[in-house]
Parts: sequence; C-alpha cells; structure tokens
Amino acid sequence: MISKIAFFLILMAVVPDMYIDRRFIRHKKGVWRRILWWMPTLAMIAYTLVFVFDRDFAPADVMVLNVYLFLVGLLVVPKCLFAICSAIGWAIRKACRSKRNYGNLVGVVLVAFSWYVLIYGSFVGFRQMTVRHVTYESPYLPKAFDGYRIVQFSDVHIGSYIDNEKLLQEFVDSINAQKADMVVFTGDLQNREPQEIYPFRKMLGSLKAKDGVFSVIGNHDYANYIEASPEVKAANEHETRSLEVQMGWQLLINEHRMVRRGGDSIVVAGMDNDGDGRKFPQNGDVAKTLRGVGDSAFVIMLEHDPTAWRRKILPQGKAQLTLSGHTHAMQFMLGGWSPVAFVYDEWGGMYYEGSRAMNVSTGVGGFIPFRFGVPGEIVVIELKMKSEE
Repeated sequence: MISKIAFFLILMAVVPDMYIDRRFIRHKKGVWRRILWWMPTLAMIAYTLVFVFDRDFAPADVMVLNVYLFLVGLLVVPKCLFAICSAIGWAIRKACRSKRNYGNLVGVVLVAFSWYVLIYGSFVGFRQMTVRHVTYESPYLPKAFDGYRIVQFSDVHIGSYIDNEKLLQEFVDSINAQKADMVVFTGDLQNREPQEIYPFRKMLGSLKAKDGVFSVIGNHDYANYIEASPEVKAANEHETRSLEVQMGWQLLINEHRMVRRGGDSIVVAGMDNDGDGRKFPQNGDVAKTLRGVGDSAFVIMLEHDPTAWRRKILPQGKAQLTLSGHTHAMQFMLGGWSPVAFVYDEWGGMYYEGSRAMNVSTGVGGFIPFRFGVPGEIVVIELKMKSEE
C-alpha cells in the first residue's frame, strides 16, 4: 500500500519543509534550529523507505503501519496544510499589496483542527459504536414476516482488534442484545489472512439469531493483500471460509437459503464479492445465486460491494432488499458528508430504486483503527408489509 505512493509521501514531507524553512527558519541565526526542524522529516523519509521493500499490501505487524500513518497525520499533513495556506496567503498579499499574510493564520487553524481529527479519530472515534434502525416496507413481503428483524454488521477487519478484544466483544454483545430473527455479515472479516481470526473464533461463534447467522465474502477475505504463491493464497482463502463455517455462520457464495415461517418463506441470497474487477474481485453471479428461486419470492441479497447493486443486481436479479458494506464512509464524515462520495454513489444508509432498496453499512471496524464522524455501526432492519397502491 505505502510502496505504491512512497514517492508522493516523500514529496509531501519534503516540499512543505522546504517552503517553511525558506520562509521562516533559514534567515534566523543558529544552524541547529534548521537541523532540528529537518530531523523529523528525514526520519519520516527513512520510515517511508522501509515500506518500499515490503511486497505485501501492508506489513504482517500492522502496528508498524498504524504508527507510520499516525505520524503522517501528526507531522506531514499539518505541514502540508500550513504551507499551502501560507503560500496562497503570500500570493494574495503580493497581489493586493497587503502587509499581512492571513494565510498563515488560516494554516495554523487548519493544523490545530487536523490534530484534533487525528487524535479524536484514533483514540475516541474508533471506539464508538452506534445502533442504526431502519424500516423497509415492501408489498411483496409475506405476511408471516411482517415485523421480521435483521441485524446487519459489516467490515470487521478483525486484525485491527488484536489488542482490543473488549471493544469487539461490545459489538458482539450489542448484536445479540437485539434478539434478531436473522444476523447477516456483509464481508471483510479479516485484514490480510485467516490467522487473524483464530483468537476470536469463540467470540464470533457466540452470535445468535432465531434463523441463524448468514455471511458473504468481501475483498479482504481473499488473499490479494499478501505476496505468496498461488498454493498459499488458495489455502488461505479456503481457511477463511472454513473458519466462518466453523463459527456456525452460513456462508453464501453465489447461493441462497430459504427461511420459513409456517407456510410463508423468504430467500436470503449471498453473492461472491463483485467489485470493479481490477482492484477488487468481480466474482458475483446473480443467475447462479438465484437459480431455482421463483419470480414471486421475496429475496434479501447479501453483497459486499454496493456498486454491484446497479451493475448486476437490479438489472439481472429480483432481490427486493440488498445489504452491502465495503465503503466504511472512508471512516471520515463531517457535517453528513464524506469524501468517499467522490468514489461511490451509494456509500452509507438506505437507497431506493422504486420499491427495491439497498442498505449500505459503514461498517464496524477498519484496516486502519481510525474513525471520525463515522462510529462503528450495527444496523437493525425491520421488514414491514406495505399495501399495494
């Protein structure tokens, strides 16, 4: 991950320091002042170069990556913000022949805010949890399922909880406290490899619902985030899927199950991950997933990547309700807006296309233990009958 953008990160560290050194430091007496100023930047360059030689998406010891990213947020990003504001202010001052560079003041404010975001998101926001309640009404819902309650959780990224089991236990307890008819997990159980799951098997196996726990595979549940032989990757992917089954979850990979209440039934279907086919695996097969399902059936589709909803599920399938995750809302939201909106049209909450809908969960955890304005969430979805108009 870092190796692909290492050059850009080094520029981010060096260029602002060059500007600040030239504008504020070099004219002052004392060579030690300049040496002390540049030492953190040189250390960040060295730290960045460590990742250049790591062929994996992230190091096996994720703490090494987390510390690095925290330092980027603490040192590199604030200097970039200040240098950009100061340079713009300097240009405006020259153009307007003003005596003061107000960009410096704006830069200082943004630096303070960036530190607040970093510290809050790392030490408070990632530990917050919310329960979001949603009601989905459909004229096609069988009468016996009126009031049926589903708990959805997504994107655990369990490797991020290795030293924080208590927090994950709180999520598990909260899910069980909802006393749901069904629990569904919409992908990304791990960060890199199945070994992360081992310490949490008993905890995740304690999830309970009347009709069971259903799950699908996310892009991180493949072996694409490590450099290994095809044999090792295949073994890892098999182990991840096996662990979900061992925990008592009903893993759905382009298949479906029937859930019955008396003479009525609904279908819970699960597609394989279906992303863009470049960065993310595109293995979803709607026809295979719904093979044998009647046209009048009420279908709940589980699919990790929400882009598959408009690309495949709506045009090729008949699922009334799709449940997805994947986006995390980029783990940053301010005033109800997230920069992930530049990448995804549907990235958090309920979306409708006629009577059909998709709920996108912003997830429980994250590869990087940071959340600002986007607490980890579980979603309680209540199904209700709607009279046909």
